[in-house]
Amino acid sequence: QVQLVESGGGLVQPGGSLRLSCAASGSIFRGYHWAWYRQAPGKERELVARVTNGGNTNYADSVKGRFTISRDNAKNSIYLQMDSLNAEDTALYYCNARSINGILNFWGQGTQVTVSS
Repeated sequence: QVQLVESGGGLVQPGGSLRLSCAASGSIFRGYHWAWYRQAPGKERELVARVTNGGNTNYADSVKGRFTISRDNAKNSIYLQMDSLNAEDTALYYCNARSINGILNFWGQGTQVTVSS
């Protein structure tokens, strides 16, 4: 069974940085799009960053220039480097892997990021 496990969340001051990790239990990096989503209380879940199977990346406007998504195929993992964090980044962050045919869709359990002074 494929599982995604996020880690790296925590409490950070405004302007600080965190690096989130998402590890897959199996080798699923080929044929998958990877993404980070987040959801704050009372808010809609939103796409934060995506890296496609072909290596293209895209970001939400709110994080562009501050966040970087990366992929490590050897470790079956993706990462989200988050810099210049602000309070609006506070949310539960989810890792997602979706097969390019759209049939398979895996989610991690979420890792909490709290930005507060």
